[in-house]
Amino acid sequence: MNSDLMGIAELSCSIKARHISFSRNAAFSSVAIDSRRANEGSLFFALEGASCDGHGFVKDAFNSGARAAVVESSKLEGFDLVNTAEKMGKDLIVVENTLKGLQDSARVYLEKFPGLLKIGITGSSGKTTTKEITAAIIANEKNTVMNSGNLNSETGLPLSVFEVRDVHEVGIFELGMNRPGEISEIAEVLKPNIALVTNIGSAHIEYFGSKSRIVNEKKSIFNFLTDNGIALIPKDDECSSVLADGIGARVRFYGEDSFCEFEGTRSLGLEGSEIFWAGEKIHFALPGEHSLKDAMAAIAIAKEVPVSNGAIKRGLESVKPLFGRLEILKGRTTVIRDCYNANPESTEKSVEFCDSVDWHARKAYVIADMLELGENSFSAHRKLGTLLAGSKADRIFLFGSEIQAAVLPLSESGKSFFRTNNIDELFPALDGYVQTGDLVLLKGSRGCALERLSEMLTGGGYNVS
Repeated sequence: MNSDLMGIAELSCSIKARHISFSRNAAFSSVAIDSRRANEGSLFFALEGASCDGHGFVKDAFNSGARAAVVESSKLEGFDLVNTAEKMGKDLIVVENTLKGLQDSARVYLEKFPGLLKIGITGSSGKTTTKEITAAIIANEKNTVMNSGNLNSETGLPLSVFEVRDVHEVGIFELGMNRPGEISEIAEVLKPNIALVTNIGSAHIEYFGSKSRIVNEKKSIFNFLTDNGIALIPKDDECSSVLADGIGARVRFYGEDSFCEFEGTRSLGLEGSEIFWAGEKIHFALPGEHSLKDAMAAIAIAKEVPVSNGAIKRGLESVKPLFGRLEILKGRTTVIRDCYNANPESTEKSVEFCDSVDWHARKAYVIADMLELGENSFSAHRKLGTLLAGSKADRIFLFGSEIQAAVLPLSESGKSFFRTNNIDELFPALDGYVQTGDLVLLKGSRGCALERLSEMLTGGGYNVS
């Protein structure tokens, strides 16, 4: 069985690049942007990062078995790349910009699979969970591929595209953004048949300046829908009309009341929810109202594919919490670990969910900085302080520097709280407070790494690494 993905000369021609060949190898069988991950048959993309330049690792990639490297024309002489390739019997694909070269290469590779139904998912929060639920449903009836974890960036999505094979019928990809224009770049790679926006919030507002710019960035996924493409928009989002305005594709709004099969839900607290669908009772293990919204988004996609109600039921019942996304950890305390990421909207939802849980003992909320809010950080954290002041937590633990803005409303309310930006102070303060049976929420941005508290809270001791 041939494991090659594409011919090197064919790729060079397709992306209009210069091909310098010193080998007899006609094709590549994998791609890598880290020379340590290159192996026999790889195509290595020499990307320039903030701290190092991939062109300095081309020789290492060749030594690891890479057959060719995609490099920039301006770097050929400085890194002696032609001489290196000649000595090692390797190929070079020469482009102006290697990031664009990676994206262009992924685009032309994906064009080799015209029968693949391509699904793109973006939004301020819930992307990964929606993707995972969607895949769990559709994989019951279709051979499915998706991007692993949150490989959804300017490099992550193109790398994920190279996982597509002839056997796949459906490709499910999430698209993230950390800068203006990123959604457009990677949506042009994917050219989805179905595109969905989960919601519009203020995540990454530091890079965009306003919520309206975030709307326009997320909305750009619809610009690259294929002929007869479908744009799926959340019906209850305050930006839904703006998202739908001017879209050339078919627009469909989704939500609980948009499905004739939907017959209601019943909360099971930390155990998730029961979803009543087409006469069936489905146990959906992800807790919280926002998890149900992610499920509705996944169902909206599944119905467009389409798949059966049986596949929807089996898929929803198979889903388990992802790391740091409303995980329930049980030990001496019960921990709600929701610290993979945080923005004002997701933090509010986490607090509201914990408030709603009927609990026999005390509740402690550990809340860390919400990063990447830019000039909105102070007002967002001050508003969070007001929310926490009115919450049902018995004690609040604040961690970080930006969270300082939450102190005033908490102080004025008389709410019991502790604040530090030192993890070595947070550990003993929290450990000295919690008792067996307490409920503890961990919520904060990824950079705060609140998961370090998990073992201590569940009974495993300290781990500050």
